[in-house]
Amino acid sequence: MAQHGQARHGQIRIGVGGWTFEPWRGAFYPEGLAQKRELEHASSKLTAIEINGTYYGSQKPESFAKWFAETPDDFVFTLKGPRFTTNRRVLSEAGESIERFFRSGVSELKHKLGPVNWQFMATKKFDPADFEGFLKLLPTSIEGIALRHAVEVRHESFASAEFVALARAYGVAIIFAGDSEHPCIADVTAPFVYARIMGTREEEALGYGPQALDGWAAAAKAWATGETPAALADRLLAPPAPVTPRDVFLFVISGHKVRNPAAAMALIERV
Repeated sequence: MAQHGQARHGQIRIGVGGWTFEPWRGAFYPEGLAQKRELEHASSKLTAIEINGTYYGSQKPESFAKWFAETPDDFVFTLKGPRFTTNRRVLSEAGESIERFFRSGVSELKHKLGPVNWQFMATKKFDPADFEGFLKLLPTSIEGIALRHAVEVRHESFASAEFVALARAYGVAIIFAGDSEHPCIADVTAPFVYARIMGTREEEALGYGPQALDGWAAAAKAWATGETPAALADRLLAPPAPVTPRDVFLFVISGHKVRNPAAAMALIERV
């Protein structure tokens, strides 16, 4: 990754959403594997996991500490911010909810804490002043751990150069929603890239066909070097971001969920 002391590309981390999913037993998890060892197994095959449970409710500090202990030293968890923060009419009033989330024990993940995904409902429209009020509330660190923030927006009103400029001004990533019905905003707005691809299919043993897997692997490698993936170059809403190495977090989400771990592992092999 480095040459003459200088990184030529960021680190690419690839995974799935969560690790508790009954149909993965026997498909992803070996037959007879104890459920308490599923995270250990998943983290031996993947390089990141997006935790969905934090969207629905608070987790205990002991849980974060346990997840930290059960995974390799270079593993990363991204977290979904709570729905109570994002599903509100006035986003700039979310300060107390944001503070409560970061006091819930997330710092127990220590250096394994990756970006936080603030996911918005498809009915939430872009209000520049209110959204900037929300971005101003996002803390830059917690207990000495630098925080990275990403926003997953799902209303077409966000597909604008104004939104891209706002996200760039605060160094917040716009999550790239690949193979989905949601707005697919390809502009890079942060020192890292966060992508969620949602097109796995049952009839493909690896979730995607070889050509699609090659395409997503190529995109991840382009993002890691700071380039815009060739397939997305004509979809930018604003001038390209400066070319600089960036860490990439790519999650295989939704689609035919049984196939998602296989797709993620196939992508890890390709990058």
